[in-house]
Amino acid sequence: MNNYVKTALAVAMSACTLSMAVAQDQVISVGLNGDIRSTDPGVNRDDNTDAVMMHIVEGLVAYREDTSIAPMLASAVAVSPDGLRYTFTLRDGVHFQNGQLLSAKDVQWTWQRYLDPKTQWRCLAEFDGRGAAKIVDVATPDPKTVVFTLDQANGLFLAAMARPDCAGSGILHPDSLAADGSWRAPIGTGPFTLGKWQKGQYVELDRFKQYTPRAETEADGYTGNKQAFVDTVRFEVIPDSASAKAALLSGGVDLLPDVTAMDAAQLKQVKNLQIQVSPIMTISGLLFQTRDPLLKDVRIRRAVALSLDYSQMVAALSDGLSVVNNSVIPTASPYYDGTAHQGYTYNLDEARRLLKEAGYSGEKIRMLVNKRYPQMFDMGLLSQAMTQAAGINIEMETLEWGTQLERYQTGSYQMMSFSYSGRFDAAQSYESVIGDKNKEPRKVWDNPQALAILREAQREIDPAKRQPLFDKLHTLMLEDVPMVVIYNGTAIGAMGKRVEGYRSWPVAKPRLWGVKLADTSK
Repeated sequence: MNNYVKTALAVAMSACTLSMAVAQDQVISVGLNGDIRSTDPGVNRDDNTDAVMMHIVEGLVAYREDTSIAPMLASAVAVSPDGLRYTFTLRDGVHFQNGQLLSAKDVQWTWQRYLDPKTQWRCLAEFDGRGAAKIVDVATPDPKTVVFTLDQANGLFLAAMARPDCAGSGILHPDSLAADGSWRAPIGTGPFTLGKWQKGQYVELDRFKQYTPRAETEADGYTGNKQAFVDTVRFEVIPDSASAKAALLSGGVDLLPDVTAMDAAQLKQVKNLQIQVSPIMTISGLLFQTRDPLLKDVRIRRAVALSLDYSQMVAALSDGLSVVNNSVIPTASPYYDGTAHQGYTYNLDEARRLLKEAGYSGEKIRMLVNKRYPQMFDMGLLSQAMTQAAGINIEMETLEWGTQLERYQTGSYQMMSFSYSGRFDAAQSYESVIGDKNKEPRKVWDNPQALAILREAQREIDPAKRQPLFDKLHTLMLEDVPMVVIYNGTAIGAMGKRVEGYRSWPVAKPRLWGVKLADTSK
């Protein structure tokens, strides 16, 4: 019996054993590709940890389905005209998972803990002055009101609060700590409580029966009505993707929240399985070292951009699930508008003309790729083949992912095929690529005009005033061509027929509130 079958049987037997203790229609089993790192939200964390903790804790604000920001534990948010004070009014009747009512003092205590460097909170740099602004005071004028005061205006303040890798800045009850101040377990306000964590095997979450949902009819991203309908969520740790698929096919798990496009195409053919697809905020494309003796000539960079058949590339790279996007702003962003939709047009004649004008005569251009992330390798391979038609001589160099990442960090490359993880605000997306290469060699675009526009967008609060700034950045990037964005990725969930109400979404993390298990025995 091979390891593939052994693992599938083990997962299936585990699920059957569990069903003897708890009725099967009350438990949903979800496959995770790795264990969580801790139960301390936003501290000792990774992507899987964030996904699980966001079922237990909630913040003052949260991301909607379209990645805009909305109140969560707050009923209202008011911003002072100068952008320095954010006043949060708390919802009435919200309970912690120990039965205590949420108050402003709990918010203040939680944020004092987050802002203490000893906590080692992932997102401290966003709020201690190293980022766009510093929190200088957290005041509680009454039990339902919390006032944050900043040292300067920061249009990203709420977006940073809501970040999943910050655990949504989830508000905790002080009983989450032991008497000596050490971490014990999360006591939040979310729809599930922490049940049992068997390290390396599974994490169980139990439905919080006193959960107080918002008044909205439906869930909306990480906000809205987050009522739970199953008694238990069991996250099964299955690192091997083949074993995870086997567990889904055997009924050992009900849901795999993240499968590849290739796996999705295969699973679509299986009776009684469902596939859920959503665009996500990752950015995939080609990076240029604009200080390279050859590629510092924008005409050569533009020739590369014009020699790519984007529709053909994206169809091949995503199995038809993604669309072309030449903008740093992901298609799922509320700031993706008609201007961001404009991009490069496939034009071999113009590419050849630019190369001739630049004096390019077939000099070798080395492009870095890796095989850990197949889409990066394939994106490089397709680019190499397509640019040959214009007379561009690209040679691929395959590196270990860690080595390629180091070369990216130091700016030691001519070209590379690369993907950025999702940023949920347009300014955060641009900040990942814009900067002074003398100070931050990893930045691909060091145009001073672009940096000035970005800083204005980071300070601005009004979305209507931010939009034209992002439009300017996109137009300027198309002119400078420091990189060629090609497409955004997809989140693909695969699930059994009895799973109802599950949706993939741009944040690309599973959400098990609002999900039901149908009775398929009838």
